[in-house]
Amino acid sequence: MRWQSRTLLATALGPTGGRKRQLAAVAAGLAVVGGLAVAQGKPDTGGLEVQPIDVEAQPITSFDKNDQGRTRYGRLEWRGGLVLSSSSANFGGWSGLAFDPGGKRLIAVSDAGAWMTAELGYDGRRPNALKSVRIGPLAARDGRALRQRGDRDAEALVLAEGSLDKGTLLIAFEGHDRIGRFPAGARGVSAPVAYLEIPPEIHRLGRNGLEALTVLRGGEFKGSVVAVAEQPLPGERDRAGWIWVGGEPKRFAVEDVGGFDVTDMASLDDGGLLVLERRFNWSEGVKMRLRRVKARALRPGAVVGGEVLVEADSRHEIDNMEGLAVRQGAGGETLITMISDDNFNKVLQRTVLLEFALSGKDTASAATKAHETRSKRAGAR
Repeated sequence: MRWQSRTLLATALGPTGGRKRQLAAVAAGLAVVGGLAVAQGKPDTGGLEVQPIDVEAQPITSFDKNDQGRTRYGRLEWRGGLVLSSSSANFGGWSGLAFDPGGKRLIAVSDAGAWMTAELGYDGRRPNALKSVRIGPLAARDGRALRQRGDRDAEALVLAEGSLDKGTLLIAFEGHDRIGRFPAGARGVSAPVAYLEIPPEIHRLGRNGLEALTVLRGGEFKGSVVAVAEQPLPGERDRAGWIWVGGEPKRFAVEDVGGFDVTDMASLDDGGLLVLERRFNWSEGVKMRLRRVKARALRPGAVVGGEVLVEADSRHEIDNMEGLAVRQGAGGETLITMISDDNFNKVLQRTVLLEFALSGKDTASAATKAHETRSKRAGAR
């Protein structure tokens, strides 16, 4: 993902509802500008070798900065979070996240062309550490690290089959848009063995292309790959998406609600989707939103909306949230984990890991339902 400012810094200093809010917006804006500057100087992973690194984890005890005791957000229960940091120059830019079937080992990919594996440690139900961390380069078909910077922008991944010790990852790249099949093994991520068929209209997206990726776990299209672009195709409003049916990509779209861009998604066991979104402007700063799309709404030709599970802003412990993963917890609950892309801007942004539990029994709050959006079926525009 590449940040784009939408107005002038002076706009943030206008009447936005209080000096504190203005300063927060300016700080967020500066982070965006800083992200642009640093993004042009991302680490060169062409010479990176597989290696262990140390990662420090600072606990986040409350998601809501103004209500330290709050743990319920509609159907979501706040479990905890971490601010992650490392002295490694290659640590950062994490844009995609997935977990091993065991539920504690994770893998992430960065928009600088690196992968990271680790074990997520817990204190009871709260995440408290990142252990046994290794990092390495994403490779081309010839087994060498990706040489062109424009080829390294990995934005999403999913463990399509097996485990991190012996399995297959699908990794989506933006810019030079493509989805590759990468073997996972004891040494990490190997060279891709194949690429999915990519619809030609993806190339009309320019720099803000493929951003979200998953494989459906259930429903009518179980086993199908689903991918969504960060922004609409030229001349359209809704975010472009594709479902691979029988290996062939079919169009659908994610409804634009409030100008949020899609940053990642994950499949639920019933074949529904969780969609992670982000919005930025100078007066508000950065926002995050998580939507749930029902399985029956997702099909070729559909425009899907969904129920908003949570929406957060600078009053909450968020950053540029880009990676999303779903797995089953020890008690059978659905755990939702997110990670942020710090744009390799260590001064103004953070690598934040957040974790919630999704209850299927509780009723969403009235406030959450007020944001609920409808799913529409229509021909692809």
